[in-house]
Amino acid sequence: MQTLPAGRVFGLDTQTLISIGIQLLNAIILALALTFILYKPVKRFLQKRTEMIQKKIDDSEAAMQKAREFKAEYEAKLKDIDKERMEILEAARHKALEEGKKIIEEAKEEADAIKKRTLESVTAEKKRLEEESRLYVIELASLMAQRFIALNMDEETQNKIFEESLTKLEAAKWQS
Repeated sequence: MQTLPAGRVFGLDTQTLISIGIQLLNAIILALALTFILYKPVKRFLQKRTEMIQKKIDDSEAAMQKAREFKAEYEAKLKDIDKERMEILEAARHKALEEGKKIIEEAKEEADAIKKRTLESVTAEKKRLEEESRLYVIELASLMAQRFIALNMDEETQNKIFEESLTKLEAAKWQS
């Protein structure tokens, strides 16, 4: 090995320059060889990967657009469902009111019919009771008169009343 002169760190002699030139030539040859051997396959690999990534991006954008369309359609359907629900509820309310009015009207009619039947029944019962009472009063008056007559009349008075009644009957017979 050579010793370097004092004050020099690096000696630039011919051998070093040749060595550097050979290393530089080897690096260029290696770079060219690698470029020819690896550049096209790596370029194709990167191109395929770029295309695959772009396809995935396009697919995801298409899926996102479809999702937005579905979301818009879903929201529109929800609005329609809310509107339809309100219409159905309103129709049900109207129907319930009509049914309620109809039921109340039928109940009033039935109550009026029951009231009428009850009044007729009460009137008939009242007439029946009046007739029974009248008959009872007549029978009672007859029994009281019979007893009064039996207690206060003797045979002579009975014969006199009998004769008077007979005469009235005979007179009434001839006049008709």
